[in-house]
Amino acid sequence: RLREGFRQLAAAVDLAGERDANRLTVSVAPVFASKWLVPRLQLFNQLHPGLQVRIEATVALVDIDASDVDVAIRVGQGGWPGVKATAFVGQTIFPVCHPGLAADLKTARDLGRVPIIRDANSVIPWDLWLKATGNKGLELGAGPTFSDSSLCLDAAIAGQGVMMGWPILAADPLSDGRLVMPFAEKAATGQFYWFVTSATRKTPHKVKVFCDWLTAELRASLDRVPGLAAEILLP
Repeated sequence: RLREGFRQLAAAVDLAGERDANRLTVSVAPVFASKWLVPRLQLFNQLHPGLQVRIEATVALVDIDASDVDVAIRVGQGGWPGVKATAFVGQTIFPVCHPGLAADLKTARDLGRVPIIRDANSVIPWDLWLKATGNKGLELGAGPTFSDSSLCLDAAIAGQGVMMGWPILAADPLSDGRLVMPFAEKAATGQFYWFVTSATRKTPHKVKVFCDWLTAELRASLDRVPGLAAEILLP
């Protein structure tokens, strides 16, 4: 009876390990997931049909070693303790707007005469771009405020004002013409997108193939928008 019980227990452990090897859990901010990653997941599934992807959309920092998360995608300056973090794309910022609104923007000073879309929860202020472009102290126009950058993007596409965008958020609407960059100047924020994995465990093959695929897809995405491909940090 004991031998049979141990045999069944060993079989259950083997089955659990097999399931874990075929399941990839990714923790990622909701805006990255909805505006860039999810529309492309089918491409990854076609390349790796045996790998089941589970997305956890959250801005909370995840304890990689105390959860079933295999890799987290985070934005910041890095330096998180107890994890391995690899920067893969820079977080520059630049104004974006509907093509019809861009006709009213000849210089940065025109930003005081058009609606400005503001993200109430953003940690990156408009002042950073204004200072970097020699327009410190410029008074911006009034406009709608949203509590989510995804809503800010939707409002900008709808022509409701000018918003502060960044490469991953704005790449698709810029490439298909729903948005334009009225000014060529970009400002560095000192922040990056990072792949975050366990510092104590060997990186699984499934995580490596996902990170390689995501980096290649990002390069293809940003290559379609002049000036954005330079933000990719990995080969």
